Amino acid sequence: MPWIYYLLALIAGTMMPTQAAINNKLAIHVQSPTLSAFISFAVGLIALFIYIIISGIPLNNLTYSKNAPPVAWLGGLCGAFFVTAVVMVVPRLGVALTFSILILGQMIATLPIDHFGFLETPIREINLPRIIGVALVILGVFLIRRF
Repeated sequence: MPWIYYLLALIAGTMMPTQAAINNKLAIHVQSPTLSAFISFAVGLIALFIYIIISGIPLNNLTYSKNAPPVAWLGGLCGAFFVTAVVMVVPRLGVALTFSILILGQMIATLPIDHFGFLETPIREINLPRIIGVALVILGVFLIRRF
């Protein structure tokens, strides 16, 4: 697998806690984690629209979205919940503990998604190394919380 995908995933991973800290700062100023999340999504929407225009992605492809199954529309709800929850939790737990718990939640969710190939994702069966990996994340959460 090309190294660029690893690098892209790593960079995207660094954006999550950075975004949380930025949105927390905004929430302080607008006095609402929900408004902060809304502004974050609005800025993201504008940025994506500009990228679509600059890169020449045909907007008429949006008409194909009417054929998507209902579950395909839930991604935005998941994102809205995620961003809003993070903005609410970061001031109480800190960025490191918040994201260690988030990573744990992600790992717990990814195992069955990969194992069963939910929503047409590639199947990657649950095995001992993957279970050990989740156990190590649990240990990491404990250590970050403890110290």
